[in-house]
Amino acid sequence: MIFGIITHAVHKIKDGQIYAYEPYVREMNLWGKYVDKILIVAPVSDDEVRSIDSYYENSDIELIAIPNFDITSFKNMIQSILVIPKICQTIYLAMKQVNHIHLRCPGNVGLLGCILQIFFPSKIKTAKYAGNWDPKSKQPITYRLQKWILGNTSLTKNIKVLVYGNWPKQSKNILPFFTASYQQNEIEELPKKDFNSKIKLLFVGAFSTGKQPLLSVKAAHKLIKRGHNISLDMYGNGSEFIKIDKYINDNVLYKYIKLHGNQSKEIVKQGFQKSHFLVFISKSEGWPKVVAESMFWSCLPVSTKVSCVPYMLDHGNRGCLINDNIDDIVEKIEQYIYDKKIYFQQVSRAKKWSQQFTLDTFEEAIKELI
Repeated sequence: MIFGIITHAVHKIKDGQIYAYEPYVREMNLWGKYVDKILIVAPVSDDEVRSIDSYYENSDIELIAIPNFDITSFKNMIQSILVIPKICQTIYLAMKQVNHIHLRCPGNVGLLGCILQIFFPSKIKTAKYAGNWDPKSKQPITYRLQKWILGNTSLTKNIKVLVYGNWPKQSKNILPFFTASYQQNEIEELPKKDFNSKIKLLFVGAFSTGKQPLLSVKAAHKLIKRGHNISLDMYGNGSEFIKIDKYINDNVLYKYIKLHGNQSKEIVKQGFQKSHFLVFISKSEGWPKVVAESMFWSCLPVSTKVSCVPYMLDHGNRGCLINDNIDDIVEKIEQYIYDKKIYFQQVSRAKKWSQQFTLDTFEEAIKELI
């Protein structure tokens, strides 16, 4: 079987290996175990391979490069108009070659893939919608268009659309799904986390306006000013990094808040294992893997009510759902500090739930789709 991936994920080539963002590649390597050849249509970059990148393990793999494009401004839209016809031709020809079409959505390339797959009604198809599938959420028109095409059984046939969360009134194309980060044999019993010394907060993710990392910093700062022995470790990078670094230095917080940048999966895993709380104040998500990972390692999530997070946290029984303001974050963390029994009960529930979703169970679910 030739398995065709249509994706906006930027790929890189080094020493004959094809690299991309590690969580995405980790998943695609599981799909790749059950196919003969992988054909990828994706943007390609000459940038250096980063610590958060990984390589495909399939021995027979072909990468077809397309230009990276976006339509976020008028200038970019004009430039995109010039390259989109060629990209569509490339995607269409790739779809003709493969036995199974796999779309990665939402994204600009995914949108083109959604449109072009309509011309292949008899081919087996899957789509991974990694964004927020909540029908009530406010989203860009391109995202809503992708969701509409994928869920329309008149246009999109012979497909399973994998979405995060279980939403009402969905078409037969839509399949509630999950993702995973760890193998069953990685599960280990951790020592009970001590509240008598330092209380460790954690942020993991892109330093972007959508992830609101500065709110995590300001919440930690307020907890410190209220006399709590708090530390905050932050893993990730992005456009907000300089602003956060300045805030830390301006308020002399460098003893309490550490910026680690992008780190390997193993180092971030150790961060989860040592921390009491994940502070995750994101504006938009699909299945936020850092929330599931924190639960896996007995690090209780304090998160906004975004996408399927309320489902993941059982509406506040496996973690804390908050509004995205500093006072709410501080108040809820203080409640746990003062009532440790509730904290440990929720940590136990969260760990039990999250450890159902291992890479082993994920692989079995993928095998059924292929």
